[in-house]
Amino acid sequence: MKLDPYYSKKELQEMGFKALGRQVLVSRTCRIYTPEQISLGSHVLIDDFTILNGAITVGSYVHISSNCELYAGKAGVTICDFAGMSSRCTLYATSDDYSGVCLTNPTVPAAFRREISAPITMEKHVILGAGCVVLPGVRMAEGCSFGAMSLINRSTEPWGVYAGIPARRLRERGRYLLEQEKKLTGQN
Repeated sequence: MKLDPYYSKKELQEMGFKALGRQVLVSRTCRIYTPEQISLGSHVLIDDFTILNGAITVGSYVHISSNCELYAGKAGVTICDFAGMSSRCTLYATSDDYSGVCLTNPTVPAAFRREISAPITMEKHVILGAGCVVLPGVRMAEGCSFGAMSLINRSTEPWGVYAGIPARRLRERGRYLLEQEKKLTGQN
C-alpha cells in the first residue's frame, strides 16, 4: 500500500491546529513543531521539508514551497490570502542579537543571550522568489513581489517589485491579478 505524500484531513485535525480550513495539503515531510499555535486557511499547499515553528497564521490560497523555514516564535508570522513563497525562503520573526554584546545560539542559557523579536506580515498577493530571507519586524505590503535571494530587512510600500541585498524597490507591480481574484472568489 502506497502512502499518500500529504497528511489526510483527519491526520491534520488530530495534530491540534489552532484553526484548519478546507482543502489543505501539508506534506508528510513538513516539520510542524507548534500546531496549537498555527492557523491554516483554505486552499493551502505546504510542500516537502518545510519547517513551521511558532505562532503562524496562514490565509487562503497560499502556497509555501519546499524547504521553506518559518521561525515565528511568540512574535508571529502572518501570511495573508493569495501570498506565496518559492523554495528555500526563510522567515525569522525571532533572531539572536549579533552585535557582540551578548552570547548567541540556543545552547547558551537565556540570561546570557538577547533575542530580537518582532512580527512578520506578508499582506495579500505578496510573493517571495527562491531563497529570500525576511528579518524580524518586516511588513511586506500588499502586492509586492521579491526577486530570488532578496534580503528583506525593512517594511515595503504596496505593489512594488523588489530585489537585492538588501531588497530595494525597482518598479511598480501590475494589479491585473486583482481581477482574477474577483473571478475566482465570485466577487464579480
